[in-house]
Amino acid sequence: MPQLEEIVSTAGGAGSPPPLWFLVFLALGLHAVVVSAATFLARLYRAFLRRGKDLGLRYSAWAVVTGATDGIGRALALELARRGLHLVLVGRNPAKLSRVSKEAKDAAPSCMVKSVVFDLAGDATELSLGAARVAVAVKGLDVGLLVNNAGATYPCAAYFHEVETPVWEAVVRVNVEAATRISRAVVPAMAGKGRGAIVNVGSGSSVVVPAFPLYAVYAASKAYIDQLLPPSGTSGVSRSLSVEYKQYGVDVQCQIPLYVATKMSPVKGHSPFIPSPEEYVKAAIRCIGYEPRCVPYWRHSVQWFLASLAPDSALNLWRVRVGVRKRNEMRALLGEKELS
Repeated sequence: MPQLEEIVSTAGGAGSPPPLWFLVFLALGLHAVVVSAATFLARLYRAFLRRGKDLGLRYSAWAVVTGATDGIGRALALELARRGLHLVLVGRNPAKLSRVSKEAKDAAPSCMVKSVVFDLAGDATELSLGAARVAVAVKGLDVGLLVNNAGATYPCAAYFHEVETPVWEAVVRVNVEAATRISRAVVPAMAGKGRGAIVNVGSGSSVVVPAFPLYAVYAASKAYIDQLLPPSGTSGVSRSLSVEYKQYGVDVQCQIPLYVATKMSPVKGHSPFIPSPEEYVKAAIRCIGYEPRCVPYWRHSVQWFLASLAPDSALNLWRVRVGVRKRNEMRALLGEKELS
């Protein structure tokens, strides 16, 4: 490599070895390149080559899915039914639960379905009673998989002080408290029989970018999900569920989607990086039972890899501009004053 030899010669002088500082920087640079390439290749392997687990064989025949009436939750329930699992569907709308139950039975006639009406955004009493209804519904069932998919966010981008109290309280109740209560309802039986899996649906807002301004409470609530069900070895409350229950045969995982074409997504229109719920869940199911944190959809992995190459300051500036633009667009539609 003539160019490298010229650099070495310039750094150390003709005929003399390169200085130590040059070797150190060269080694650090090569290490960074190798790590980045290995990470990228590992993500491609997980996306295209690694086989998914037989969930019924590995865990058991029943799965609990929250937020099962729309978007990712509905697509996930139908795909699990096609793969031979029976379902306990959790949602707040009885009519939608009935519709998805019928769709699951049509997709897989042998599928048994139970429904639990539970408003995950309800007050403390409703959350307590709803979790109790879930516990009653799963009693006597061999539940091997729980997917905490239900999520809530703001209706539009907003500064922290502008978010109405009922809105941010609902975000916290759905994303944090309800997921915790339902996990507590099913974990004891899984640990007792020595097998099971809990999958929480996180968000790129808490992992892929260093900050997610104008959706602060939502991003913070998803950071809780990521930290409650984290990869081993991280700090904070990371020595929690994934470490606590590994010894009992319970696999705990946080899946990180970026934008998926659901009603919660603020990005509208076609994009190769925004899959349909049906496309996304096929990738998500293949990941269950593997690493404690994963990005199931391969194009989302590409986006995360590219984001990791950018400095935090650039990502923060971009996210602020996007958030403020969306906020001001909505304010303009409502005829309200912009806050720059």
